[in-house]
Formats: sequence, C-alpha cells, structure tokens
Amino acid sequence: MSPLITVDELRALSPVLVDVTWNLAGPPGKEAYDGGHLPGAYFVDLDTELAGPPGPGRHPLPDATTVTATFHRLGITSADTPVVVYDAANSMSAARAWWIFRYFGLTNVRVLDGGLAAWKAAGGEVTTEAPTEAADAATSEATGDSAPGGAAAFAATPGHLPVLDAEGAAEVAAKGILLDARAPQRFAGDVEPMDPVAGHIPGATNAPTTANVDESGRFLPAADLRTRFENLGVAPDGDTAVYCGSGVTATHEALALETAGLPATVYIGSWSDWITDPTRPIATGSGD
Repeated sequence: MSPLITVDELRALSPVLVDVTWNLAGPPGKEAYDGGHLPGAYFVDLDTELAGPPGPGRHPLPDATTVTATFHRLGITSADTPVVVYDAANSMSAARAWWIFRYFGLTNVRVLDGGLAAWKAAGGEVTTEAPTEAADAATSEATGDSAPGGAAAFAATPGHLPVLDAEGAAEVAAKGILLDARAPQRFAGDVEPMDPVAGHIPGATNAPTTANVDESGRFLPAADLRTRFENLGVAPDGDTAVYCGSGVTATHEALALETAGLPATVYIGSWSDWITDPTRPIATGSGD
C-alpha cells in the first residue's frame, strides 16, 4: 500500500484525520488550521508534539510520553488505527507526522497527497470547527487510561523505524548514499538562514525535497521518483540515509523514497545536530 492517499481514496474512508500545518518561519500553523481545515481533522503542533525541546538539534525526537498524550487526544486506540495526515499542500510537515507516528508504533499512517490544497481543488468542504473529542480530551489528563469515547489509549513506544546518529550518518556518507534534502544554496554553504554554521556533511549528495513534488505540491509518480533517486545512486539493496536542517524535510525525502520503493534511514538530528560538535568535518561547495 502506498504511503500516500488521494482525495478520492480518503473520501471512501473514515480515518483519524490530522492537520499538521506548520511554517518554519511562522506564523504558527494553528492559525491556518483555525481558518479552515478538513472536517473532523485534529490539529497537531509539530514543534511541541512531534519534536522534543531543542538541543542538540532543533527538532530532536519527542519522548514517548508526549506522543502517547497526542495519540490519546486523537482517539488512537491501537497500532493499526487508520490515520491520515496532511498539511497545506506539499506534505513537508505532514511527512514528519507520518514518520514520527510510525517510529512510535503506528502501522497504518498515510499522507494526503497535495494536502488541504488538493482537497479544496477537488471541491472538498472545509470547516473552522474542531472535533468534539479533541475539546473533551483537552480537559482530561494527558496520560489517562482511556482515549476519547472510553476506549483504551494506545501507548507509544519508540524504535519502530531505524534512525541514525551523527556517527552513523558519517559512515553512510563514506560507504553508501547520504542524501541532503536541503536547498542547493544551503548544501553548498552559500547561505544558512537557520543554523550558525553553513555547509554539509562530507560525502553527502544534494537531493532537494522540492524536486519530489510538482507545482501543486503533489508527489511525482512513483516511477519518476524512483528514476530520480536511482540517478543519484540510490539502490534498493544499498545503504541509504537522509538528513536535512533539523529532521523535518528529511522525513519528506524518506516518504518520497518509500513511495518509490526505496528504503532509507533518517538522521533525525540532521545538520543542526551535526554542527554541535566542532570536531566534525564540514564540506562546502556543490560537490561531495
């Protein structure tokens, strides 16, 4: 089953819907959610529910208690509860939810291809009303024994997807394919708007996530994605890993790779973690 879902496919299902609209430089995604979202969709905040407090790295893994509280609030009662996540259009932040939810034990998570924009383009209704269950759950203890509606809450457990630390990323860069999902200018070290040091991990290959989607924010066909990554040296039986600035767009790259049938591991700390150790080497320029 593809990790992506179309608007028509979504209409035939009744999953837990999750809006993960997020903007790196603001304003907060909750403002966009309050202005209109898919009926029945809950809002999940990327910075506080899908990441731990910064350090090291700007978006480290959240702890299991935080994710369990989110599962509880959303009414997720089992590992195979159907969940569909989306954002404004290009799935950059929705991919983070897709990856984090799977890392913490959910097995049936998909991303709405094209997000809210695709839903609206297909004539989908939007609403400003939040689901009743979310309002009810907000008044209960986050670590309670039951989810909305009285069913047992699903406890998040980490480790259901592989992750890399800095040393592992360096090893993949040397012996396999380490994809850097950032824009070419950041990869080259020409600009660095978010982190105090510019450049990339030596041996990495630049593969901007913007090339995974078309102008509408929908992913390219799986065959086209596969061709793209194979041209970058990725092989089905090879050692492939991905990173970005802080571990958000890296999950978008992982989603594109999975759509193409190519497995990859995420260096979740990414560049913002790599540069916390001044002894780690830094490369600049457009080459490896």
